[in-house]
Amino acid sequence: MRVDLAEIAAPGHTAIVTQELQGAVVGPNAGLAVLAKEAQRQALPNIGRLLPAARDAGVRVVHCLVQRRPDGLGANHNAPIFTMGRKQVDISPGSEGATLLPEFGPAPDDVVLHRWHGVGPMGGTDLDVILRNLGVTTIVAVGVSVNIAITNLVMDAVNAAYRVVVPRDAVAGIPADYADAIIDNTISLLATVTTTADLLAAWT
Repeated sequence: MRVDLAEIAAPGHTAIVTQELQGAVVGPNAGLAVLAKEAQRQALPNIGRLLPAARDAGVRVVHCLVQRRPDGLGANHNAPIFTMGRKQVDISPGSEGATLLPEFGPAPDDVVLHRWHGVGPMGGTDLDVILRNLGVTTIVAVGVSVNIAITNLVMDAVNAAYRVVVPRDAVAGIPADYADAIIDNTISLLATVTTTADLLAAWT
């Protein structure tokens, strides 16, 4: 079935939602270096191309970041992922680890959201309400990781009646072939899978 990307991702109803483009996750001192390295290989440069084009076209940009109190109060402790890298990298409010990497903004019209818990940017956060208040019906999901948070976002968004677009070269997971398999066999059943180049073309 041929997809009309220009219609699905039309600027008037579309937002890019970036996931954890912050120091502790994809920066030079990230807690999980192998994920950061994979993101830096392809996804981050492509996100760096997408965001200015999105802003110029009138696509909303919403950055979703994770933070935690230094004492961990109120944060999840019920899965192994919540202890991975926690002692090595500070993600307390205002820290470098909890802050958007400067190459991605925020621009004056960008929205920046922080969550305190969970494995994705939509469950139990303000993301859904803010997107609806912005008139958004299509989400373009970029960032990390395909292993958990991107896949979680796609499923939560579809369950909340959004259409979702995933530029496969602007998301990252580890190992890379496993991330590709998730995109091909799971995300492709829920979202429009595309590329950075095709999105840029749709917005210009």
